[in-house]
Amino acid sequence: QVQLVESGGGLVQAGGSLRLSCAASGSISNINAMAWYRQAPGKQRELVATVTNTGFTNYVAFAKGRFTISRDNAKNTVYLQMANLKPEDTAVYYCNRILNKWDWGQGTQVTVSS
Repeated sequence: QVQLVESGGGLVQAGGSLRLSCAASGSISNINAMAWYRQAPGKQRELVATVTNTGFTNYVAFAKGRFTISRDNAKNTVYLQMANLKPEDTAVYYCNRILNKWDWGQGTQVTVSS
């Protein structure tokens, strides 16, 4: 079972930026689609963005134009660069593979103040 460790969250003002990292304890090179998710207080976990092994990316509507997902298979790490953050982006952010998910990591808290 691969373990996931997310980091890079913090408290930022609206309009600020953060870069999240997700380190996997095992290889992700043979995992086609990796993704970032988030869960805001009182809400269900939701998909944010996906990235395939070929570099194809996809974003949900609220992330388009502001977030950039990437991966480094050599480092077994997935990244989420977030810009122009808004208070509604406040949530715990997680990464996982799309199919046959591993156990969730602890996530990283992102708090955006207005």
